[in-house]
Amino acid sequence: MFGIGNEINLNGGTNLNILNDIKLAYNKANIVEKIIYINVLLFLLTALFTTFIINWFALPAAFQSFLYKPWTIITYAFIHQRLFHILSNLLVLYYIGNLFLNFYTKKQFINFYFLGIIIGGIAFLAKYYFSSKIGAPLGGASAAVSTIFVAIATKIPRYAIRLRFIGSVELWVLVAIWVGLSILQLGNPNNGPAFAHIAGAAFGYLYAKQLEVGNDIGGWFESIINFFSNLILNKKSKPLKTVYKSAKRKKANNVSKTKQRKIDDILDKISKSGYESLSKEEKEFLFRSGKK
Repeated sequence: MFGIGNEINLNGGTNLNILNDIKLAYNKANIVEKIIYINVLLFLLTALFTTFIINWFALPAAFQSFLYKPWTIITYAFIHQRLFHILSNLLVLYYIGNLFLNFYTKKQFINFYFLGIIIGGIAFLAKYYFSSKIGAPLGGASAAVSTIFVAIATKIPRYAIRLRFIGSVELWVLVAIWVGLSILQLGNPNNGPAFAHIAGAAFGYLYAKQLEVGNDIGGWFESIINFFSNLILNKKSKPLKTVYKSAKRKKANNVSKTKQRKIDDILDKISKSGYESLSKEEKEFLFRSGKK
């Protein structure tokens, strides 16, 4: 009895440690990695409760069905059934998403990612709304990943990524292949997902170009997120700390502007001469910036 009791406690302790390690890793992760963790968790749940998850969280092709489940315009992007599907999406998201964070902010990533989901979902619904055909429900993060991929390739098209067995390939080439595969899928009978992917890619290009001229067309989405975040957290301002916070924020803004100017200078150099023209220090600066 004593031995068995000890074994149970040890196993319970081990399980608790694993859960704590997972929680710690999630809390330390950046926004890209957190989205990847959520996708993996929901992939496992989908494998266990496939019918329920698809029925209630995938985006239906029929518009009237969508009206009864409006949340699916976002939740569909976290539903994957096939292992290859989730692996391809999350591998691209990991590398491209972290590169994205070198040149854009966390909030801008959220804007691009979730607006890409919504735009892709709308394109999917529109395709079947104006068609006599009815397709399978939509699931997967491809529209959002396409948005992020095209956006960063629009900003730094000549940035080279070194691929094993291939060598250095510039981003514009990789994104052309990625989008080209979706265009080829338009020839399939069930081509609704391809419309979503292409719409997400087109939005990524448009949003990135608008940011270049100082027009943040996704700012309204950020405002909505901030509103609900403040509502949930129910933050109360404290007058005694206002001066301190303002001074600290001003100092942080100055540091951020200096860093951004340096990033812009490096970006201009990449645009003119390619990534390989950067010095070792400049490459290390970009790497360190992406880790913060």
